[in-house]
Parts: sequence; C-alpha cells; structure tokens
Amino acid sequence: MKKLSYKSAGVDIDKGERIVGKIKELAKKTMNSHVISGIGGFGACYLLEGYKNPVLVSGTDGVGTKLKVAFSAGRYDTVGIDLVAMCVNDILTLGAKPLFFLDYVAGGILDEKQVEELIKGIVKGCELAGCVLIGGETAEMPGFYKEGEYELVGFAVGAVEKEKLVNQKGEAGDVIVGIKSSGLHSNGYSLVRKLFFEVLKYKIDTYVPELESTVGEVLLTPTRIYVKPVLKLLEKFPVKAMAHITGGGIPGNIVRVLSDNAKAIIKKSSLPEIPVFEFIKNTKLVEESEMFRTFNMGMGFAIIVSEKLCDKVLKFLKELGEDAFIAGEIVKGNKEVEIC
Repeated sequence: MKKLSYKSAGVDIDKGERIVGKIKELAKKTMNSHVISGIGGFGACYLLEGYKNPVLVSGTDGVGTKLKVAFSAGRYDTVGIDLVAMCVNDILTLGAKPLFFLDYVAGGILDEKQVEELIKGIVKGCELAGCVLIGGETAEMPGFYKEGEYELVGFAVGAVEKEKLVNQKGEAGDVIVGIKSSGLHSNGYSLVRKLFFEVLKYKIDTYVPELESTVGEVLLTPTRIYVKPVLKLLEKFPVKAMAHITGGGIPGNIVRVLSDNAKAIIKKSSLPEIPVFEFIKNTKLVEESEMFRTFNMGMGFAIIVSEKLCDKVLKFLKELGEDAFIAGEIVKGNKEVEIC
C-alpha cells in the first residue's frame, strides 16, 4: 500500500511556504519603523511610540457573501480592500489610528494566484488606511470548503490618546454630517445576490444600462476607507460620535451613537444619489424601508458634531475632496432613528 503524506491528503506544505513568501514580499510595501518582527514568525511585534496615555482599539470582520460575487467573477483583488475597510472604519469611529492589520485566508485547495490577488487587495487597503500588514494565516483545509472558495477574515488594531477617545453620544441640538459611500460597500449581499441573480436572472457579466456597467463591476466596487480624511478632521475639530454604516443600515448604526433621550432625524433628500440604490429602488422588488435597514443608502460614514461646528466641519471635509453633506439632526426623543 502506498504511503500516505499530507500532500496526498490535500495539503501542500511547499505551496503554503511559497504563498507565505509572496505575502511577505507584498507586505513589505506597508512596513514602517515600528515593526520589530512581522510575517514569518509565531507572532508579530509592533513598537507603540508617540503616545502618552494610549488606548488600544481593536476590530475584526469579514466580507460576508460578497465573496460569492468574487468567486463568480473570478476576481479577488477588490475584496481584500473590503476586508481592511470593514475593520479599520470600525475602529476609526472611536478616533483610533489603525496601526496594524492581520488576515486569515482559508480554503479547500489554495490557488497561489488567487491568494496573491487577495493579498494584493489587502495590501492596497492597508496603504489606504496607513497601517501595516503585519501578519496573518493561510490555511488549506481540503474537504471543508468548496473548490475555488475561501473564507476571509481580518483583524485591525489601532491606538488613540485616552483624552481624545471619541466615545460621547449624540444629543439634541447636534448635527449628523455624512460622507458619501462608493456604493453597496460590503453589506446586504445576500439580498443583493438574490435580487440580481435569482429574481432578475442576471449573470455576473450582464451589462445593465441604468448602471452603465456590468453586474460584477458594480457589485465588486470596493468599500471606501475613511481613515485619512477623518483623522485629519479629528486633529482640528472636536467630534462627539461617529458611525460606520454597515449591517443594519442607517437606522441600525446611527442608533448606537445616540444618548437615551435623543432621536436622529435623517432626511432622505440629503443623501447622495448612487446608481445601484436607485436601480434597486426602481425594481420595486425591495421596500424602501428594507433598503434603509440593509444598505448604507449613500452614506458610508457619519460624524456627529455640535451645530455650531457643522459648517466648518463640512467645509473642511470638502476641502479634503470628500463628498460630505448634512444628513440630519438630533432632537429630543427615545433613542430612535427616523427616516423622512
């Protein structure tokens, strides 16, 4: 009987080492002087300097079923950006500067080229966020995942001075400033896939005139990373609270940063028009209320400031090239969000 090996069972150690070697090479683009030891060891070391009383802020997330769209399109670079965005935008809401990022990539039989594309996207995301890709894990798990499919998970750590931690709540008299999203970002894809592929019967390469693009191009548009403009904003203005508009949509995320006796009123007319949301609305197959509970509806990030600072904050963001707008106001109420 032929001797068994790990490779015959589906795990190629040599391939894994080649993948790690490529990752190390790609990750070099993100490295800085704070990295003492990075990819390749049992742990990564990052020297925390420049803070007097630092608070570490961490976050972890995935890309969800947007990965299914990537599998169908055979395109893997953009979901790496999404992975970083979902993590760093979350910790940014507390005022934290992202320091380093780790990823977990697992699949049945890893394809070296596909994994390399995934990592290229992660590296691009780290560059946009100004953080280091310091470590991670690749796992080949035959029989556990379908051939050609992956799991993708990210983990980010950032820091902020304790006295600059953004952890207040929005109160009556405050204003909500929104920053435009790039589209769907990475939420609601179970609904999106059902609509586009099961109900409308589109293919990944179907060209949709109303979107001026193919289905795949629209659905794989990367999530915006808001780190650099928001950190610049925090250097100049006191911000009360911030929200990353992800799962739960506008009401589900804005409510998390309201005080118990406050109510947010979001004006639908203030939100920027984004073709994919207009398209979904015009199909009349998804209730508008359901869209607001599921998608960002054009506002990817929200910043709550006092009314007296509103115009200055808006002007500053626009000078940075951001499409910023007044999304709504906060009045007295019972910790709820009204869309009108």
